[in-house]
Amino acid sequence: MSRTGHSARSTLGQEPPARLEAGADERIRYIRDTMERAGTFTAVPGWGGAVMGVSALVTALVAARAPSPEAWCRAWIVDGVVAFGIGCAAIAWKARRARSPVVRGPAIRFLLTLAPPLATGGVLTGVLLTARRIDLLPGTWLLLYGTAVATGGAASVPAVPILGALLMATGTLAFALPAAGNVLMAAGFGMLQIAFGLYIARRHGG
Repeated sequence: MSRTGHSARSTLGQEPPARLEAGADERIRYIRDTMERAGTFTAVPGWGGAVMGVSALVTALVAARAPSPEAWCRAWIVDGVVAFGIGCAAIAWKARRARSPVVRGPAIRFLLTLAPPLATGGVLTGVLLTARRIDLLPGTWLLLYGTAVATGGAASVPAVPILGALLMATGTLAFALPAAGNVLMAAGFGMLQIAFGLYIARRHGG
């Protein structure tokens, strides 16, 4: 058989090694990226959410005894800062346990999705404090935090967007019942987060 025929068979029958290696690398990257997108739920910290809920319940007790609306507001703002720190630390811890990159994996995507509603909440807090409408803060905080959780958990396990929807409903109720704002914040930031946090921790890896 001629050399030309042998060469044609080789070209048709097998790919050059460099092309095979490049194709394999591309498939591995695709599989890894797909698994990261499907595994976004690993960024949602169950135990961290439960700890944030406990912190909110303690704050609700302290805030209920606050001598003024301004003192009540300060107590909850401090708790918000503490809860944010707990949440970030818990997300990083869970990402490391799952061996997922923190700065470019599901964890950072989850945090970036949370950021716009939380930033909006910060701006509206300043606006309402300036207008002396502290009575509107519980509804605003619960509604926007619920929005953040619902959007951040859109690609997650069903429990996360459900938690977000329930927080949004609690916030809407707080607008209708401003006198019950502290109790509703204890229910939303406290009991709901503890219940869902424990569920996520037990069923979805911490």
